[in-house]
Amino acid sequence: MIELKNIYKTYHMGKVEVKALQGISLAISPGEFVAIMGPSGSGKSTLMHILGLLDRPDTGEYYLGKRMVNELFDDELSAVRNRLVGFVFQQFHLLPRMTALENVILPLVYMGKRHLKEKAKEKINEVGLADRMNHRPNELSGGQQQRIAIARSLVNDPLIIMADEPTGNLDSKSQEEIMAILKDLNQKGKTIIIITHEKEVASHAKRVIHMRDGRIISDDKSGVFMKSSGENQADKIIDVVLSKSERKARETEFFDYLRQAGVAMVTHKMRSFLSILGILIGVAAVIAMLAIGTGAKESIEQQLASLGSNLLVVRPGSSRVHGVAMEAGTVTRFTLQDVADIAKLSDVVNSVSPSVTGRGQMVYANKNWNTRVEGVGADYATLRASSPAVGRFFTEDEVKMRSRVIVLGATVVRELFGDANPIGETIKLNLVNFKVIGILPVKGASTFHDQDDTAVIPVTTAMFRVFGKEYVDSIYVEAKSADSLDIAQKEVSSLIIKQHRLNKDGEDSFQIRNMADIKNTLEATTKTMSLLLGSIAAISLLVGGIGIMNIMLVSVSERTREIGLRKAIGANNKDILVQFLIEAILMSFLGGLFGILLGTGIAVLITLFAGWAVKVSSSSIILATTFSLVIGVVFGLWPAQKASRLDPIEALRYE
Repeated sequence: MIELKNIYKTYHMGKVEVKALQGISLAISPGEFVAIMGPSGSGKSTLMHILGLLDRPDTGEYYLGKRMVNELFDDELSAVRNRLVGFVFQQFHLLPRMTALENVILPLVYMGKRHLKEKAKEKINEVGLADRMNHRPNELSGGQQQRIAIARSLVNDPLIIMADEPTGNLDSKSQEEIMAILKDLNQKGKTIIIITHEKEVASHAKRVIHMRDGRIISDDKSGVFMKSSGENQADKIIDVVLSKSERKARETEFFDYLRQAGVAMVTHKMRSFLSILGILIGVAAVIAMLAIGTGAKESIEQQLASLGSNLLVVRPGSSRVHGVAMEAGTVTRFTLQDVADIAKLSDVVNSVSPSVTGRGQMVYANKNWNTRVEGVGADYATLRASSPAVGRFFTEDEVKMRSRVIVLGATVVRELFGDANPIGETIKLNLVNFKVIGILPVKGASTFHDQDDTAVIPVTTAMFRVFGKEYVDSIYVEAKSADSLDIAQKEVSSLIIKQHRLNKDGEDSFQIRNMADIKNTLEATTKTMSLLLGSIAAISLLVGGIGIMNIMLVSVSERTREIGLRKAIGANNKDILVQFLIEAILMSFLGGLFGILLGTGIAVLITLFAGWAVKVSSSSIILATTFSLVIGVVFGLWPAQKASRLDPIEALRYE
């Protein structure tokens, strides 16, 4: 039934070559009881792995019946192994989270015949453990665990039983019980191949093969063995197993994958909880951000509108000489009296602030910095949303007194003071001492201009102590409301024309413009808000996905021997891949489900405390659920592939 011809197998351990098998030729007939003996490193385990279709030889031919099986693909080998070979290991290799019955059923799962539960019970009864079938391995003795392992090896009715040191971890009584079971199986026509280094165990066999240095040094036969028709049966079984109809029939059902994934999650509760938590937070962020996004956008628009969307800027115009525009302010120049007159238009004007600008050299201790300096009125802080983040703004009295007080932008503070607190410190501005009373709020960069690289002082101080100006450069006018903006613009224009005795042809000698940068800020802010919300959700989901990948990689490492066992009893790469992938998807799905509930709750709470409108739409729920499943697939695929590609031999040896 089994024939090896000139088999070689070499392992590469770094730069060292280990020749495990060297020219092995061997024939084993159906019904034989063969013991393979030899010292450690003799190659006996490698030989058994090749005989059991767990490994492939480098060169040589392996015939099972009349079929050369070492040419089969991995999935075909898994199918043949599942149907023809039963394994009994020294370490038992029972899955700890399954009962004895579930462990015995496992080969049937990969055979596509899980429904044959009664057959599994029958095999457990044959090894004398009918009363222990619902116990877990840690509730069984070593001998009982090995008997369950034997029952598992028999459940698919294989022709060959491979036993690797089956009594190595047992006491003498349990050893005799296990050997009695194996002898009885041999009497019933099973071909038994046992690996051992104990002569007492080998004495039960009718054929003993001794190995050393990867070669067979003796092959002794004693007595007669029960002949069987295993060779013809092997050919028939292999033909059936490799047929298309049988491959279709033995596909594992989705329910079995789902059940095993659920059992794995329940067994490792904390690990599963941490994985689910990552996705839960990510999905909750998506739901909450999408739900409150519209409300937050509207709230920001309202706040920004109240801080400057109804603002006008009045600037001097420029004359033209022979078609060439002259300097701004060469026609109409505004004074502080113009500011006072505009402020009297109280029916349409809320507040007014003059402005003069220039460059100034600032010095503090051994540091200096050149920046833009603006002299303004006391109402500038509210007009331009510039209420100090730290400290205060100057008062109307300080403007009248031409006080030497200054409010600095964040960039100036950083350059002159570093991390120190500037409030109350004295600096020099163009050789004039100023007391720092506040720090302007951070506004960031606008195109290529740093809005925080600025300083603000009282307009009178700027005009008469710093720049020596008699006229203001511009006037900020805040209308009563956005609706009255056009009316305010017309009244201010009429006032300037009247006060400066201009005719209609001279209207271009000054300009009144809406505060476009406020609108630009509004648009940029709302766009940034949308991007921020999306980024938060995406990053949260990404972190959750990485968490799942990390947990699954740990799971693969922890369950390496389990993967090796599953492959030994017939699981193929697809079975392992799908099982681990379903675990990742299941955790992602649960995380998404709970995340939807949490996200909705967060959105409601924010609405209650912040007063924003909120709406959790079905599209956001579908989007979040889809994202969570995609995360499960994407981040679970690599660990699942890693698990599926594990070599069964290396996996079984993993400690």
